[in-house]
Amino acid sequence: MSSTAQGAGGPPPGQLAGAKVITRPGDRIFKALTVGSGIFVVLMIALIGIFLLIQAIPSLVDNQANFLFSRGWNADPANLAFGVLDLLLVTVFSSVLALIIAMPVSLGIALFLTQYAPRRLARPFAYLVDLLAAVPSIIYGLWGAYVLAPALAPVTEWLNENLGWIPLFAEGSSSLAIGQTIFTAGIVLSVMLLPIITAISREVFDRTPSTQIEGALALGATKWEVVRTTVLPFGRAGYVSASMLGLGRALGETIAVLIILSSTTQNFSFSLFDGGDTIASKIGRAAPEFNDPRGAGAYIAAGLMLFVLTFVVNAFARSIIAGHKEYE
Repeated sequence: MSSTAQGAGGPPPGQLAGAKVITRPGDRIFKALTVGSGIFVVLMIALIGIFLLIQAIPSLVDNQANFLFSRGWNADPANLAFGVLDLLLVTVFSSVLALIIAMPVSLGIALFLTQYAPRRLARPFAYLVDLLAAVPSIIYGLWGAYVLAPALAPVTEWLNENLGWIPLFAEGSSSLAIGQTIFTAGIVLSVMLLPIITAISREVFDRTPSTQIEGALALGATKWEVVRTTVLPFGRAGYVSASMLGLGRALGETIAVLIILSSTTQNFSFSLFDGGDTIASKIGRAAPEFNDPRGAGAYIAAGLMLFVLTFVVNAFARSIIAGHKEYE
């Protein structure tokens, strides 16, 4: 029999022809547990989405405003008129600001720990960065409101006085002296994103094939040229995916944003010095008043929008690395 025939229809390598495949009980149990866990997670996500949809539909039916494009919010059960546009804008604006700040800082930390720092220093420093993820959100919120905001007051006033002609730095709906603005919230959120983006990026950069690094060094490349020509191209997809996962984390942050941002009745004006509410902080702020199903349904509808938004962001992050076998 030819080798081609054996490869096409013969037994797997290492298995004799006609031998019976024996599956051990431990393998069957482990397979059942892993498959069951995967199904359970998918089922839970589907059930959460269905629950939100069922609870939101009655309020959406009674809603007298356009849910997607109205900027007002009235969750009075007797006169429901609520729209998620303003909440969505504040949510995305503050989260994108946090991502813009956190991405380059996380990239620098990850490259330092994997390419420049001595091993005896890299490990404990990495632990310190990872510890940022263990700090409760309420601590970040209190630090942002009572420490960071007063410290940023001179900076925000200077930006407003000198660059106020740019809508981004125009006077907003929140007092610059108090600092309960999207600018402060974005900086606090960026600190909260650092351990997530840094940890994943560090793992990706660590998996750069040593043969590529050694080959670049053998050709006379400097350390920065090695990073630019081998490490960054290899880890680019993983780094972007980590950033998208961090964005999903920022979109859903509640307690820290709730403490920092001042609630306002004015519409969002695309200024960093605006106050307002994100979707999550709006729900958290009104949670004690959920005594009517129709009124609560308005907030659940907003939660459904946030659920869809984070799902899309995480799906986008997964799609980025889908074509890269080194990350699978």
